[in-house]
Amino acid sequence: MNEIRNNVSVPARQLADAPWRKSTRSQTSNCVEVAPVGAAAIALRDSKDPQGPVLLFNRAGWLGFIAGAKEGQFDLN
Repeated sequence: MNEIRNNVSVPARQLADAPWRKSTRSQTSNCVEVAPVGAAAIALRDSKDPQGPVLLFNRAGWLGFIAGAKEGQFDLN
């Protein structure tokens, strides 16, 4: 697996105010939410725990994550 260095930090207030969106393909209990944060970051969180941990990606990291998801890199089967 390729390693993508991801040096992104965002103030907590900016995460709280971010425009979180849930995928239209999400199932009722297995949802993630994504939000642009500032000009250079994308945030990802579990919709069941909006106050919980958040993954932050820079643009290259986000594109790598999406490509890996499409290729099945994170599938549990």
